[in-house]
Amino acid sequence: MKNFNFRTYILAPLTVAVVLLMWFVPASFFGIEGLTVVQQRTIAIFCYAALMWMFEIIPAWATSVSTIVFLLLAVSNKGLTNPEMGSLVNFKEIMAAFADPIIMLFLGGFVLAITASKVGLDVVLARVMLKPFGTNPKWVLLGFLTLISVMSMFMSNTATAAMMLAFLAPVLRTLPVDGGGRVSLAMAIPIAANIGGLGTPIGTPPNAIAIGQLSAMDINIGFAAWMLRFVPIVIIMILFAWWLLQFLFPFKAKDVKIVINTDEHHEMDWKFWVVTITFICTILLWMTGELTHLNSNVVALIPFGVFALAGIFTRDDFSKIDWHVLWMVAGGFALGTALNKTGLAAAMVEAIPFGSWSALAVLIIAGVLGWLLSNFISHSSAANLLIPILTVVGTAMSEQLGAFGGVTTLLVCVAASTSFAMLLPISTPPNAIACSTGLIKTSDMVKVGLIVGLVGVALSYAVLLIFPF
Repeated sequence: MKNFNFRTYILAPLTVAVVLLMWFVPASFFGIEGLTVVQQRTIAIFCYAALMWMFEIIPAWATSVSTIVFLLLAVSNKGLTNPEMGSLVNFKEIMAAFADPIIMLFLGGFVLAITASKVGLDVVLARVMLKPFGTNPKWVLLGFLTLISVMSMFMSNTATAAMMLAFLAPVLRTLPVDGGGRVSLAMAIPIAANIGGLGTPIGTPPNAIAIGQLSAMDINIGFAAWMLRFVPIVIIMILFAWWLLQFLFPFKAKDVKIVINTDEHHEMDWKFWVVTITFICTILLWMTGELTHLNSNVVALIPFGVFALAGIFTRDDFSKIDWHVLWMVAGGFALGTALNKTGLAAAMVEAIPFGSWSALAVLIIAGVLGWLLSNFISHSSAANLLIPILTVVGTAMSEQLGAFGGVTTLLVCVAASTSFAMLLPISTPPNAIACSTGLIKTSDMVKVGLIVGLVGVALSYAVLLIFPF
């Protein structure tokens, strides 16, 4: 049985069986009133994508590309469909996943990392940023977690992760290839970026969505009041993640020191300074988006344009871009589009009998649902879908929810829960960026994402129930 492959002979047939069951079973099986043909097909394709990503039967990017093809054939207006099957998705919207603005941010981040390495800026930055944390790997890991989480409080978590990718390469070169420490450092990027965004009202879109909805109800949450509750959560979760990563992926030897050196000599010529100045300007624009009104995805393409014009990023450098990561992320976006445009996501949420549950049950289920959904569609989409519905539910249950902080606690808990959704490579862009290092297995990401996610959601609930707004 040496040649027996568990994924090929057990998991692959199991996945096919589940997908076929979801595709052909009577619609009444799902318990969703008025389920259409395209919505049932979307459920089947969703199961295919989720199982293939989790079991790693084929590469993640291959799952994403095949998912997009299945969606185009099964639920788009130019596929094997007709209008009687339900709300069809415009095929252009599915194909647009390949050029989603977030994909452009990824592209800009990769270009920044490639050019920073090309002129030696990555080594300089890593030395300066990590100097306060010494050379002990465990303290450097804490340094990474701290820096990324703080930056994510004030700028896009995707932009932060893309920027930190440039710092990571010279650090990884100092560690043994077969040690778990390399995995710990790579995993620090998505964990800290996702958690850090929770710390301020502007750190991540779901925060702003919840605050905006509450503001429309004449319930105002100040910047300081938000940070007073969530910054402690961020600190506790970063320390917990620091311990967890060392426990799951320990550094190979205790006497290993991270000393960032380079064998290549990079002159600080005009190319170095063009990259340095552009790098600094890009970060400043990312951090001041509220003032400049420049979208972070737009800002990400500025260095691409500058470096292309200056001849610093050349045709040969395109081969260094992790294109497979871009296609992997595109599959997640296309799946989210299908869930929303077919009406399946809304139908699933509306099928949940919130009105018949106790206030505490509504609070808990809403948060868990927000966390689950956000693992498969964007955090912003999940918040935009759930918060309006839960506003109605929370208003109707205002008396029962009063003991737990009212509708404010309900909506803020949902927003917080989305930030802890980091189960799969496609769950959030920082996860995908971490996967671009080639160091992280999907099974490891699921393991860490599950533990950090559930602990983070539970901690957020505990804090908000004890110290409501």
